[in-house]
Amino acid sequence: MGTKLTLIKKTTTLICLVAFLLLIAAGLATAKDVTDDLRIPGEGITQIIKLKDGTTLTGKVTQISETDIKFRTSMGELTVTIADIKEISEVKSSSFKGGEYWFPNPNQTRLYIAPTARMLEAGSGYFADADLFFPSFAYGLTDFLTIGGGVTLFPGVDFDKQILYISPKIGVSAGEKYNLAVSGTWISIPDYTDELFSDDDEEENLDLGMVFGVGTYGSENNTITLGLGWGFVEGGGSSEAVIIIGGEFRISRRMSFVTENWKMPDLDQPLGSYGVRFLGEKLSVDLAFFTPLGEDAIFPGFPFVGFVYNF
Repeated sequence: MGTKLTLIKKTTTLICLVAFLLLIAAGLATAKDVTDDLRIPGEGITQIIKLKDGTTLTGKVTQISETDIKFRTSMGELTVTIADIKEISEVKSSSFKGGEYWFPNPNQTRLYIAPTARMLEAGSGYFADADLFFPSFAYGLTDFLTIGGGVTLFPGVDFDKQILYISPKIGVSAGEKYNLAVSGTWISIPDYTDELFSDDDEEENLDLGMVFGVGTYGSENNTITLGLGWGFVEGGGSSEAVIIIGGEFRISRRMSFVTENWKMPDLDQPLGSYGVRFLGEKLSVDLAFFTPLGEDAIFPGFPFVGFVYNF
């Protein structure tokens, strides 16, 4: 069992490293020929052109020739040489608020720890890290199936004594604003007793986890998530559900307020959290606090820091 578990941990770590290297490779990769993306858009579509000199133009292509294009912006129509274009993309015109482009929320599939019912698109994924010692990854195998996992990186602890976790998720869209998903987390925690108190090298691991049913309602930028989870330990399940209530509310182009709250059967007081999520087009950073909700509440709470880099 110990050898198999170590192999699984090494494989999971390797996947995390490969995902990280893919992010670097994607950033260094040469962009495809922009002529493939040049077109006159339909109604409700706005185009964003990034030039090689760093300039960004927002508007619509109105005419295309062999060497240049006509591009209509709020300041008038411009002639842009195709050879000067680094990248062109299309977004919904409704993504502009007050004349400013609100890029898509890059971290819709999770709150701080718990999942939402939103899914990664096929071929997309992310590398994440929470409180430095909890790296993880997730990848969309299809639009309906995501696989994720990670291995802890506690300093001074042998690799075969690190905690392994794997988290698959299956989800569907139940309407324009509704999403439903089932997510599970399997965790293998090594037994440290032998290492600390005896010379017995026999290794036993505690296997535990939780299965969630999750529903998310709202727009891309403002959501409420409700989850019910049932825990299991060594094959035995709990009859009482864990309740998760959370949400994300985008308050500006680059910031959201996020809250995640747990009601667990064995705890007298719920565990709550609050904080902000700083948003970039690929990167998001969470700064939050967790605290019991009740007479044992601590202000501001226990700090939580995490980031997610999407690819």
